[in-house]
Amino acid sequence: MSSAQSRVGQVASHLKATGRQAILTKNPDDIVITAALRTPFTKGGKGGFKDTPAADLLVGALKAVVDRSGIDPKLVQDIAVGSVLPPGGGATEFRAAALAAGFPDSTAVRSLNRQCSSGLQACVDIANAISAGMIDIGVGAGVESMSLQYGPGAVTEFSELLDSHPEAKNCKVGMGNLSEAMAKDRGVSRVKQDAFAAASYAKAAHAQDNGWFDAEIVPLKVKYEDLKTDEWKEITVSKDDGIRRGVTAESLAKIKPAFAKDGSIHGGNASQISDGAAAVLLMKRSTAEKLGQTILGKYVTASVVGVAPLLMGVGPWAAIPLALEKAGISKEEVDVYEINEAFASQCVWCVEALGLDEKKINPGGGAIAFGHPLGCTGARQVGTLLGGLKRGGGKVGVTSMCVGTGMGMAAVWVSEQ
Repeated sequence: MSSAQSRVGQVASHLKATGRQAILTKNPDDIVITAALRTPFTKGGKGGFKDTPAADLLVGALKAVVDRSGIDPKLVQDIAVGSVLPPGGGATEFRAAALAAGFPDSTAVRSLNRQCSSGLQACVDIANAISAGMIDIGVGAGVESMSLQYGPGAVTEFSELLDSHPEAKNCKVGMGNLSEAMAKDRGVSRVKQDAFAAASYAKAAHAQDNGWFDAEIVPLKVKYEDLKTDEWKEITVSKDDGIRRGVTAESLAKIKPAFAKDGSIHGGNASQISDGAAAVLLMKRSTAEKLGQTILGKYVTASVVGVAPLLMGVGPWAAIPLALEKAGISKEEVDVYEINEAFASQCVWCVEALGLDEKKINPGGGAIAFGHPLGCTGARQVGTLLGGLKRGGGKVGVTSMCVGTGMGMAAVWVSEQ
């Protein structure tokens, strides 16, 4: 057993400690959320946002946060934007997007990239900056246009030095191949993967049909080229367009493996390539009360951890126990877990290995059903989680994801709705 596995095992054994009441207690210095919104998620290359640049999606999300919360943009001191694919990290275009969204010159902006956890990292960075007294109010956001920026051009060639290192070279192995290797290494059958994926589709369809996502989604008007007529038109995108009805484990079983002839992973049990943006407004409780902001919930703590690059999918298994330990709560004291469904294989294994209640996992479906715009997902999960907790009468939630190159991240949140 590796030292990392040993550490996680030790932490997991401590998860019986009770501290739920402590994190439910309200304090003036709590970092609270007063808005958590997103655009719809649309299918990469053919969905409603296929022609919309990432920065334009971000403008929509940032405007929505201001409109919904009623915050004066002049009071927002910093915006952190997580994104994976833009050239130059998106630093220039995201600053421009903030200005176009109505924020003044005095609002600082930066981009960041921790791959699939970028949106969560942005929220955590803003929360930490507020806690440290660096800023009073900030926005953590995430955005990705996989339609326009996903592909070989987003991957950097490794130097001879990196390629010659036995572990470093594993950082460039493709996600699909990694997930195939992990599924075989950890014994996750295709039957389990397809069953998990079918459940995600069913839950997402039920959620959409019953308006579960309506509170977190803000419609966006964009220009769109009709693929049949080549005509440009203006459309309003108001719902996730990747959710499919009638998907079953039996129908998924008919799809050919995508990465190996004898493999188990295919387009139906992996996250969708998609486009979207999300933004979260954060400040101290004392600030929110002074400004009359409606408090949706609060940020408690977060964890980030490295794992073997070839086993990047186990990231949530490593990160969630550490976040729970920091929060002083047990896994049973969490009401909802939003764990990113990068691949059914890794999500199934993490849930089983951690011994989590499957009924608490992604109650409205996940990335397999409605998409995973890489840098956006971590910010999207905040609004989805808080909405789910409110709907189900829960209070404590966790968001988590695996991270390419071998990492995991998790955060603990409390609903106050």
